[in-house]
Amino acid sequence: MARHYYAAGRLGVLRKRWLLLALLATVAISMLILLLMNSPFESCDRACQVKRKAKVRPVVVSPGGGGLSMNPLAFMKSKLVLLVSHEMSLSGGPLLLMELAYMLRGVGAKVCWITVQVSSESDDVVDNLEHKLLSRGVQIFSAKDQAAVGIALKADIVVLNTAVSGKWLDTLKTNVPHILPKVLWWIHEMRGHYFKLEYVKYLPMVAGAMIDSHVTAAYWRNRTQDRLKIIMPQTYVVHLGNSKDLMEVAESGVARRVLREHVRELLGVRQEDLLFGIINSVSRGKGQDLFLQAFHQSMLLMRKKKIQLPSIHAVIVGSDLSAQTKFESELRNLTRSKQIQNRVHFINKTLAVAPYLSAIDVLVQNSQARGECFGRITIEAMAFHLPVLGTAAGGTTEIVANGSTGLLHPVGKMGVIPLAKNMIKLATHVEQRLTMGRRGYERVKEMFLEVHMAQRISTVFSDVLGKSKSH
Repeated sequence: MARHYYAAGRLGVLRKRWLLLALLATVAISMLILLLMNSPFESCDRACQVKRKAKVRPVVVSPGGGGLSMNPLAFMKSKLVLLVSHEMSLSGGPLLLMELAYMLRGVGAKVCWITVQVSSESDDVVDNLEHKLLSRGVQIFSAKDQAAVGIALKADIVVLNTAVSGKWLDTLKTNVPHILPKVLWWIHEMRGHYFKLEYVKYLPMVAGAMIDSHVTAAYWRNRTQDRLKIIMPQTYVVHLGNSKDLMEVAESGVARRVLREHVRELLGVRQEDLLFGIINSVSRGKGQDLFLQAFHQSMLLMRKKKIQLPSIHAVIVGSDLSAQTKFESELRNLTRSKQIQNRVHFINKTLAVAPYLSAIDVLVQNSQARGECFGRITIEAMAFHLPVLGTAAGGTTEIVANGSTGLLHPVGKMGVIPLAKNMIKLATHVEQRLTMGRRGYERVKEMFLEVHMAQRISTVFSDVLGKSKSH
């Protein structure tokens, strides 16, 4: 990956870094061509403990993430950790669990992986993701294999990822009481249909729950008590952090410029044009339809006010070009009916978000209803010095400092015009746009790096290990 380097240093060091950067440019060009030819493989605080009565105890995190003499997860060396994922896909939950696997492997932990829902048909995406895990030394087992039960019994910590994974506990039968004291339940969902007793009946008995934002933790605490009449276990709020790999690209001006030029060339967008981007799996809950309506309204308002600007464009990253869902067809029909099809670009879902974050000028995070549990793409965009236009809901409100690192708007149809006006504001006030982007980057460096996330998780793991040993 690209590295951010400084003018000082020996000539030999600089030459090595320039060669590495040249390699990045070559790889980036090849990668982008593959990405835009619909490759299915490439697509993406404080830590606090929330006790049952909603008391919050902050966990200290080193400012800026620097100065650490050792990895905060180093105590996990040689520990056995079982990670249980409800599925293997390009969605946020499994990808986040994979990142945790890499962090644990990086300190010498023994990591095993189980996927609960497995299709009988071959899937190239699944094969690719499993290959990534195996290449990092993660062992993969079938959820139906008896060996999985043995690993769960031997494990120091068992991490259940998402509420749906709770059904896997039923397969353990008489072994369930022996495993619950070392289970950490990592919850990312914000939708009401996950609040089913069949999913979460064991929730009060596990060692702890880890949730990505305070607003989601409060929602789960209230909803489980009111709807299901069960009490949440000790709950830890752990804001996420950007990976080192992503930060290396984000902090390399040359890498960003190379990626920006080539993505825009492939999209047919000029370098001086303004590009708004939304990077989420295409679905109604992510609000791509309302984003396109706001984009159209912004063009109408600028025309009415006779605002002279370079051309504005929109890119939607997260399509599934092979599925062609009803909602995706609606989006394309919307661009044609509004006659903006030449200004809107659709890109297949991808793990590689850095090229598109380099290419756009503003990120729109338009998740609807209760919003995102956290919204990882938001802090990734801020790392690339991008202002964020987000819905005033969910974890976005804990990431975006409204008026400082971005602008928030209401969810639903009532948010269309405010979003359109915010788009115009950032389009016409270049200095404000750049200032917001710079402040967003500073906020990431202060709160949302991988080392911050590791420190938060280390506190949680330390507590869970202590509880499991006491049983």
